[in-house]
Amino acid sequence: MTDSRTLAESAGAADPAEGLRAVMALRRLADRLEAVQVSNARDQGWSWQAIAESLDVSRQAVHHKYNRRIH
Repeated sequence: MTDSRTLAESAGAADPAEGLRAVMALRRLADRLEAVQVSNARDQGWSWQAIAESLDVSRQAVHHKYNRRIH
């Protein structure tokens, strides 16, 4: 992956090694962003149910994934 290409561009690269590295980097970034926003939502008083609905997952799934990380 070259510095001049974005991760999104690299994810669609013809070279599978480059594409897969970019996909992993994007996945990690998405996971970090999700955790930050779940924490923000909880800090602002959102319920686990409201967060789950926003993420289109079950309340149990989001609670299980983030409850220990946030508190």
